Amino acid sequence: MPPALQPRRIELGDVVLRPFVASDEAAVAEALRDPGILRWTAGTAVIRAPADQRARRWLEPRIDGWNRGSAVFAIADAATDQVLGNVSLRDVHRIPDQAVAAYWVSPVARGRRLGARALDAAATWGFAADGLGLHRISLDHSLINEGSCHVALRAGFQLEGVMRDYYVEPTGKRHDSHLHARLATDVVAQPPAGAAGS
Repeated sequence: MPPALQPRRIELGDVVLRPFVASDEAAVAEALRDPGILRWTAGTAVIRAPADQRARRWLEPRIDGWNRGSAVFAIADAATDQVLGNVSLRDVHRIPDQAVAAYWVSPVARGRRLGARALDAAATWGFAADGLGLHRISLDHSLINEGSCHVALRAGFQLEGVMRDYYVEPTGKRHDSHLHARLATDVVAQPPAGAAGS
């Protein structure tokens, strides 16, 4: 089992990245009503669960994620603490100095570049010596999930190639996937604050 990570909180002005808590279940349940989040990020066990149990099935392993070696952040509104999305770094150091990123943003919070801002902040922390000390963070998404591609590129994750038939939906349908990665040594241009977009 990978070593536990110390939970962190990262302030980003109007939003914060913080660990998930049990009281986030209602916000997660609302997010899981979105067909895109359910299709691309929920996972087979969550999708196959009865609708009223999906949020708890998704949330419980994320609450415990830090203990199992994954940095799992809720993207929360700084004023209300309402969950607006998720960004996580998993498989931390499974391959030395590397991790894998994943993310989603609730429909009500889209258009504010929260996904890219949160992914950039999590990566920056992951690369830092007082963070996870990583050198490379990768992520992948189905080619038809164009929104995820925009988030990755805006957060400085360069497109490295196509992985054929890599993503498998719970239905068994396969998709080619883009592979993106960002290195600690990459220079990432930051978009202006408040810029429009996803």
